Amino acid sequence: MSEPSLKDAVAPGKPGLARSPLAVDLPEFGVIAGVRLAIGRAGFYRHDRPDLVLMAFDAGSVVGGVFTRHAVGSAPVDWCKAALQASGGRVRALVCNAGCANAFTGAPGAEAARQTADAAAGALNAVETEVMVASTGVIGVVLDAERIVAQMDHLTAGLEADRWAEAAQAIMTTDTFPKGAVAECEIDGAPVRLAGICKGSGMIAPNMATMLAFLATDAALSHEIIQELLATTVGDTFNAVTVDGDRSTNDTCLLVATGKAQHGAVKEAADPRLQNFKAALRQVMLSLAQQLIRDGEGATKFVKVTVSGAASDASAAKIARTICESPLVKTAIAGEDANWGRIVMAVGRADEPVDRDKLSIGFGSLAAAADGKVATTYDETAMSAYMRGKELEISVDVGIGVGRADMWTCDLTKGYIAINGDYRS
Repeated sequence: MSEPSLKDAVAPGKPGLARSPLAVDLPEFGVIAGVRLAIGRAGFYRHDRPDLVLMAFDAGSVVGGVFTRHAVGSAPVDWCKAALQASGGRVRALVCNAGCANAFTGAPGAEAARQTADAAAGALNAVETEVMVASTGVIGVVLDAERIVAQMDHLTAGLEADRWAEAAQAIMTTDTFPKGAVAECEIDGAPVRLAGICKGSGMIAPNMATMLAFLATDAALSHEIIQELLATTVGDTFNAVTVDGDRSTNDTCLLVATGKAQHGAVKEAADPRLQNFKAALRQVMLSLAQQLIRDGEGATKFVKVTVSGAASDASAAKIARTICESPLVKTAIAGEDANWGRIVMAVGRADEPVDRDKLSIGFGSLAAAADGKVATTYDETAMSAYMRGKELEISVDVGIGVGRADMWTCDLTKGYIAINGDYRS
């Protein structure tokens, strides 16, 4: 079988989907020392497209993981959780397939995940528990692991350090553009690089989303530090975006550190020398999370919602999420209607402390409501013009305390219905 080309990899999981009007281009990834990637075709789609990624990591690499809190977790999620514990965070490979979620598949699905890990381990002279696996696609179909096993020699032969862009393409499902981000920083004066790719378009909600995100760095950090940094940073990045309020069975976010960077030893996550690394990690994760929203199924608007004046940050986050996931709010945004009354509705039904007589709402720099009533400067013409933009900001102050939260979402259009109405056809 010939090596898939980057041109081949452009096709998303659903042929004919138009590229999101909010799309951003992939960055120049460069190389993360200690990481090599390959793509292949296992045939999980009816049409011919790459659907398989192998990432290989040099010996000594470690991994941290954050996963869905969905009550019906997938076989790959179960495998990764168990493997992390069994290996102590050591990692040599990641295998990801698109086109089959291997979720709600019982013992056969678990065995398919194990066979996938075993094949990669054998090819790379590793052990099963040093292999992470991830799947995305239709729920309720057992993964045909033999298709992946049959591709393993092809994958290992195609491993190269600069195939991040192709990997981002290969893991797409209903995504309309590939997603990636990079950053550079220093630890103790030594240069450090980070790179990440992700996929996701619908069934996106906090804790976590229908998303897969794979990040790698050449930093020389322990599994414990990587795990702590990832778990902390996910809160205001991947857990601060929502497309439709529906959480998935397969959400997986992995961060691998290869240890190739030449900086001094770091023994704890609180080390002040990690300040720049933490900022770079958040930069990459937030960019990836926001790209999920920019590719929200049928989306035409990218929306930031900021809630302030809440009883606590958690209260502000709950209010923000209620606003972001309200079908009435989202359809008003799609219709370019600054219907702030729908936002008042959403704020009130969040069941969090709110001072009705101090409630204020703004769209960009324009005031819609202030101190519990229509703003004296409200201008319908200016508001309508603002709503025609592709990127919008909505601010809400609920007048109770100092709690604050940001969340990102998109509008709800007929395109979302069309994509999900024929998802399996």
